[in-house]
Order: sequence, then structure tokens, then C-alpha cells
Amino acid sequence: MTDFRETLRGIVAMLLCCLFFLVNDTIVKAVADDLPVGEVLFIRSLIATAVVFVAVWRMGLLPSVLPQTSRFVVTRSICEGFATVVYLSGLVHLPIANASAISQGAPLAITAAGALVLGEFVGWRRWMSVVVGFCGILIIVRPGPDGFNSWALLPLLSVAFVTVRELSTRFIAPATNSAVVTLVTQVMVTVACGLLSATEVWQAMTAMQFGLIVVAGLSCIFGVQFSIDAMRHGDISLVAQFRYSTIPFAIVLGWIIWGDVPDMLTLVGIAVVVGSGIYIFYRERVRHQTLASRAEPGV
Repeated sequence: MTDFRETLRGIVAMLLCCLFFLVNDTIVKAVADDLPVGEVLFIRSLIATAVVFVAVWRMGLLPSVLPQTSRFVVTRSICEGFATVVYLSGLVHLPIANASAISQGAPLAITAAGALVLGEFVGWRRWMSVVVGFCGILIIVRPGPDGFNSWALLPLLSVAFVTVRELSTRFIAPATNSAVVTLVTQVMVTVACGLLSATEVWQAMTAMQFGLIVVAGLSCIFGVQFSIDAMRHGDISLVAQFRYSTIPFAIVLGWIIWGDVPDMLTLVGIAVVVGSGIYIFYRERVRHQTLASRAEPGV
């Protein structure tokens, strides 16, 4: 059974990861209202990569970057690059609450993948919750002629990349320094964003816009670092559920900044997705309590 303190560390890291990524998403969406999204992402990624490079250099880890760059580090980094480009490209054209809610299909997919790939125990109740949760995603996306926005497919596609990313993180050797993983990840993200920006016509930006992009880059660094830490500690199928903390904050920010208010059907879908995640967390806690009671002497 996974040590509770390790799981708690993973949960705290996941909460911080969600906070910093939401700050990044909000800034990118706001700035990309006036600038090409590829330009914004490429500059943000360059800033983030430069900061991480300096940090790794000052830590004396540069000579160990290549030796520690295993195939799992590379796979994780490539998936991060694709996930970043497709998700944020869709976010620019969607309400932030909708995009954030769709991306919450990742914990559901990770729960299933944790069982199928990592051999983590997932009972029939949690499997049903995964199915119900994906039905909630379909309610939000609404694949049909009425209410369907094709840009919603991009956050949905990012779910697949995020799932492979998190599973790859789990296979990274414990001795691998997280700062090294972050640097390699940022390089791959920069390459992916650079390819996207090459298809656009760049525009001049203001000092305010550049300053916001710098903040987004720093937030992205912290988000990646805490994401790595979260997936390396505790039960992956439990820790992943705390990504749902993003949704209420995204709804509030979307209303304050853009005046976006989710319609009733979207709120129903969000409630189904969040409810599925909460139930999965509840079943996981029951399982841990049952295993703990069986392990007590005399039981």
C-alpha cells in the first residue's frame, strides 16, 4: 500500500501545479486576444527555458542532463510539447471554464491507464465513475450540430498526450533530478511552440504584454515542476483526481475577466465530471482503510 505521507505530498504538489498552470492559461488567453497564439507561446517558452537553464547551470547539473535524459524523459517531454500546443490553441477560442473542464478528462484517463499499464487496483465502482465522467465530458463538448464548437476537440486531444506524459513520468528513474526533467521538457515545449509560431505572422507587442508573458513563463515553470513531483509520489490514480481543483477557479476567472458564464448544460457536465472524480477519491479512501484494517494484528 502506498505510504500516506507520499500520497499527501503528491496531492499538495498537484494542487500547486493546478494553481500555477491556471495562472499561465489565464494570461496566455488574455494576451492571445490581441497577438498570435504561437507567438505568445513561443516567447513564453523561451523565457521559461532560459530561467530553467540558468537554474540547472547554477545547480551544477548541466553535465548530467544528457546522461539522465532517458527515453521516458524524452517521451514525457514530447507529449508535454504537443499537449501544450493543442490545449492552449483551443483555449484561445473557448471559455476558460469549458476548456479546463474538458481537460479534466485527464484524471479519468490516468485512472484507467494506471490500472491497465501500472497494475494499480481499480474496482468496478471506480471504473463506472470513469465511464460516467467521460459522459460528462461529452455533455460539455456536445458532439452534434447544436452547441458544438470544433475547437473543443483540441483540449480533448490534449487529454491523450497528458495521459501518456504522466505515465512516462512514473517510469522515470527515482535518481533522475526533477530539474533536469523540467529543462528537457521546456526545450521540447519551446520547439513545439516554435513550429506553431512559424505558421503565423508575428505582431509587435507592448511592454505590458511582454511583462504578462514573463509571468506566464514563470508560472509554467512552477507548474511543470509540481506536475513532475505530483506524479512521482503516491498513488497516481488518487493524486490525479485533485486536478479538479482547477474548475471552480476557472469559472470565477472566466466570469471576472471575460464575462463568460457557463450555461446550464455545461454546468451539468462539469458537475458530472467533478462528481465522478470525488467518488473515485472516496472509493480509494475506503480501499486504503480496508487494507489498513486487515493489516492490523488480530484482524
